[in-house]
Amino acid sequence: MKYIVTINNKNYEVEVEEGQAHIVRTTQAVEIPVPVPAPVAPAAPVVPAVPSPSVQIDPAAGELLKAPMPGIIVSVNILPGAAVKKGEVLVVLEAMKMESEIVAPRDAIVSQIVVAKGASVSTGDILLALQ
Repeated sequence: MKYIVTINNKNYEVEVEEGQAHIVRTTQAVEIPVPVPAPVAPAAPVVPAVPSPSVQIDPAAGELLKAPMPGIIVSVNILPGAAVKKGEVLVVLEAMKMESEIVAPRDAIVSQIVVAKGASVSTGDILLALQ
């Protein structure tokens, strides 16, 4: 493959083969003015469609499952009143392009779900309650 490399305003045509490189030709570089586009204002930050949950939890709701890290809720796999088994995936949370499964810590009944698909959560935000 041939490449043109500019060093100290001098062009070098270099031919590169597997494990070897040879200078084929050397020429004086010619400076060509390149128009610089006007600066563009940065785009507005992207805000998730669904804000953090602000639902009030019933004090008698039971054991609260909280977000272990900040992220976006990718899916909620259960409904209120559902019976779940220990280890069953309840919620999938995406953080830093990785999906983390939030599983049931024990056999229980889902008493309340606070989050919805697309919600942004912070560390420690309540996701759901188990009885």
